[in-house]
Amino acid sequence: MLPSAIPNSSADIFSFISTFARSLIDFLPALGQIVKDIFGFLVGISLVLSLFFFIGIIYCVQGLKLIRQRESEIYDTKVEPAFEAVGTGDAVLANRWESAKKHIESDNPNDWKQAIMEADIILDELLTRLGYQGATIGDKLKRVNAGDMKTLNDAWEAHKIRNQVAHEGSAFSLSHHDAKEVWHRYKRVFEEFYYI
Repeated sequence: MLPSAIPNSSADIFSFISTFARSLIDFLPALGQIVKDIFGFLVGISLVLSLFFFIGIIYCVQGLKLIRQRESEIYDTKVEPAFEAVGTGDAVLANRWESAKKHIESDNPNDWKQAIMEADIILDELLTRLGYQGATIGDKLKRVNAGDMKTLNDAWEAHKIRNQVAHEGSAFSLSHHDAKEVWHRYKRVFEEFYYI
């Protein structure tokens, strides 16, 4: 009995495989349609999600711009100058400056010294108008912060020469070139503040 059962079971297997293959072939078009439907659904959902995320990205970028603008308002504070900048000079001082300028252009060394003394008086008035207090010009210059006055070094150097002229008098030797250099230092200070 055993030998007859083997061919019978193999026929059942072939029959099963044949039936399974036919049903699979019949099912493939339906399976293809299911895959198409799922793929179409996923594409539709992905388009909607992409649009949603794109709008979200734009919203976030705009929010970051607003945050950065507020941060710059808070943290990027502008440094206010210690003086009021004026667009035009003082006419009276400009006349005094022009008068002193004639002395510096003279051939007489005493006139050069007079021009330096006059320029230093104008510097004193400038520092007083800017609000710097002190008994002397040196005291006022010590109170000036470097950030408040770009030409602070020029003011100091010119004032030092003025002190030598005032204290040493005729014993102080000053060439015309040096006198003009001091004069230009004063001029740079006054031009910074539109004073002349």
